[in-house]
Amino acid sequence: MRLFKKVAIIGTGLIGGSLSLAIKKKGIAAQVVGVSRRKESLAEAKKIGAIDDGSRGLGIIKGADLVVFATPVEAIIKLAPRIRRIISPDSIVIDVGSTKEKIVSCLGKIFTNYVGTHPLAGSEKSGIINARQDIFKGSLCILTPTGKTAPAALKKINLFWRTLETKTIILSPQTHDKILAFTSHLPHIIAFSLIASVPDKYLKVSSTGLRDTTRLAASSSEIWEQILLSNKKHIIDSIRVFQKNLSAIALGIQKNNKKALSAILMLARKKRDTLSAT
Repeated sequence: MRLFKKVAIIGTGLIGGSLSLAIKKKGIAAQVVGVSRRKESLAEAKKIGAIDDGSRGLGIIKGADLVVFATPVEAIIKLAPRIRRIISPDSIVIDVGSTKEKIVSCLGKIFTNYVGTHPLAGSEKSGIINARQDIFKGSLCILTPTGKTAPAALKKINLFWRTLETKTIILSPQTHDKILAFTSHLPHIIAFSLIASVPDKYLKVSSTGLRDTTRLAASSSEIWEQILLSNKKHIIDSIRVFQKNLSAIALGIQKNNKKALSAILMLARKKRDTLSAT
């Protein structure tokens, strides 16, 4: 389904590259161009057919009727004013950032047709080399409009993500960040902390459990540093809740309280089983 004439992807990494591939596969745009600070990323994107053309300069996005920010948070905010001077005021602009309050507050003031989005898809791996055209299929994409969001732009972006075979829901930027602090950001923090807690000399005797539990720790440090700092309040709240639950387990072990430990573990298992069923 042709929805756009020209789509510009700012950031041809894992998500930007996967999005480009998916757009090409679905025939959503007549032309897809990419912008990256790394010429190697652009070369690979062209090689695998993710983009029709690419550049390290922003001039290539001129004429795009859809612009997608697929860079870390700080880059999105830094580039936005420059992008505004290049594209038409009628162009639709979206981002795929993992936090929304800071980004929406900034871009909503700059672009007339801006819609915040966050596809809950991806991998701990990064880079265009790991891009997949089916990465969004069956996943959930959160749209974060505000009272100033243009209804026509929201409707078209909702159709855009559904054409990519994602399910969509609408949340406020604040609600998005509060929820994701628990469901995405906290798991990454735990993975980072867990692997850091294991003495190096013990790693060669590690189990599959450690590898499975710390998979997220292989994620990009640059991206996650910016995510954590841009959602500070909600993430600190989620850490405090986790610390409270961890302390309860520690106390149960210390007091040799089998009943308390059993209750904690059984409740956790029940909740995890519910997650598996969704």
